[in-house]
Parts: sequence; C-alpha cells; structure tokens
Amino acid sequence: MAQALRAFLYLDSFKATRMKIPNRLQPLVDDGLVDEVLQRLRSGKEADVYTVLTGGKIQCAKVYKDATQRSFKQAVHYQEGRKVRNSRNSRAMQKGSKFGRKQQEETWQSAEVDALFRLANAGVRVPQPYICIDGVLLMELVTDAEGLVAPRLSDVFLSEENAMKDFDTMIRNIVRMLCAGIVHGDLSEFNVLQDANGPVIIDLPQAVDAAANNHAESMFERDVNNITAYYGQYAPQILQTRYAKEIWQLYEDGKLTPETPLTGLFVEELHEVDMNSLMDEIIAAEDEFYDRQRAAKERDEE
Repeated sequence: MAQALRAFLYLDSFKATRMKIPNRLQPLVDDGLVDEVLQRLRSGKEADVYTVLTGGKIQCAKVYKDATQRSFKQAVHYQEGRKVRNSRNSRAMQKGSKFGRKQQEETWQSAEVDALFRLANAGVRVPQPYICIDGVLLMELVTDAEGLVAPRLSDVFLSEENAMKDFDTMIRNIVRMLCAGIVHGDLSEFNVLQDANGPVIIDLPQAVDAAANNHAESMFERDVNNITAYYGQYAPQILQTRYAKEIWQLYEDGKLTPETPLTGLFVEELHEVDMNSLMDEIIAAEDEFYDRQRAAKERDEE
C-alpha cells in the first residue's frame, strides 16, 4: 500500500510540471506507445533521457543524438568488430554515404539494445529494455528505496562496509559481462545507478565485443580500474586489488565463468632478456635483408 501511494505521489509530481513533447518522442505518442512525456532526466553525450508514462507505468525513454551532435570520443574504436548483417549496408557505411551514415547510426543504437538484452539474460543488473524504435529506446526506470529516480553512483556517499559490498557486486557483474562476451567500454561511477538493492550498470551504446575488438583488453582494464578507484575512496583496501588483470587472464585462458572464485591478486611473469642472443638475431635478420637486396639487384642487372 505504501509503495502504491509513493508511486501515485511520484506520478502526480511529474504531472504538476507537464512539459512540451520533444519532436523525437511525438511519433511514439501519436502511435500510442507513449501516453505522456513527464520530464527530462538528463542530457548526456550520446542521448537525452526522459521519463514517460506508458500503460499507466513510468518508464525511461532514451533519445539518441545524431552523430553530428554526439560528443563520444574515438567512436571508431568502439565500432571495431561489430557485425553488419547486410553486405550492402556495410559497403555504404564504409563509403560514408547518407544511407551509410543512417545505417551506422542504427548499428550504434542497436548495440545498446542487444547488449542490454544479453546482459539481462546473463544475470547482470541493467535496466530492462522494452523496445527501440526510430532512435528511441524505451526501458525500465531504475528507482531507489523510496521509489524515486535512482541517483548516479557519483552522487552517492557510501560507508566502508557498503562500499566493500557494492564493489564485490560490481566485480561479479563485470565478470558476468565478460562471460557474455561484452566489455562496457566507458564504465565509471557516472554510468552506474544506485537502486534499492545496489549498483545498476547503464549506458551501453559503446559496448564492444570482447573477442572481436583489438581494444577490448585496454577498455576492460580501464573500466575495472575506474570502478576500483571510485569504491577505493571509501574503502582504501580496495585500491590494492588487481582484478582487471586477474579476470582478463582467466578469460584469455578460457577459465572464466560467472562463478569463478577471484582473489584480487595478480603477479605478472617477468622474463630475463638475453641481450647477446637478441643482438645476434637482429644482426642475422639484417644480413638476410641485405642478402635479398643484393640478389634482387643482381637479377635486375642480368
């Protein structure tokens, strides 16, 4: 009863500040997919996020920005390894035609939808996606214990105990993501919400295929290090962990599962370099190169 009352008051507060319907959301209102646009929650580097009413339930509508408006840096690194189903579409994207740019935008947007469904099925706590149409993604509104919009992790103060608990939850979610073949690519306290039960990972249009992207390892390490640094400010012992390298090594060795025990420790193997042998190999390679050059010159002179 208390939850129903909070939801009613929450919805009533939105209606008190009814806003003009944005152009990109108007077609969804016209088609009956959205009953009412309630409020803009935030404007990000790749999308604007609104709360909307659909079938009497408050949800999120993520309206993606066009590439010309998007400020996400080095997008080409994130698109590496993404599969394009149609060869015609792939050629158009490479040529940069108007049609190709449209296809590239659709690929960028569908990447988040695909990632959300895959991660939700893998047991990762992400907003539940519903539908993506015309550059608008409808998904679950993540709320806190009071039924209000969940804050970003960057706006939350944690006790040492809760920081340790939530850090363990995040590491386990990151492991589940990697087991599902996905690296977030931009994970930090700004892309995590804190709901009634803990952290919820959001913003995945830049998610990359762990096996197909050459930058996946460095992105993964940066993601884990960002999360470690955030929670480490509340629980300094976290800063001593080396989960990024431990997890990635297990993944590369084919030993990583969602339940693999982790230690947070990692010792890199150090190999002594035999400089004499190395120089001998370099000299031998140079001699071989010059021998081939002389042989080619002699053939040309014959």
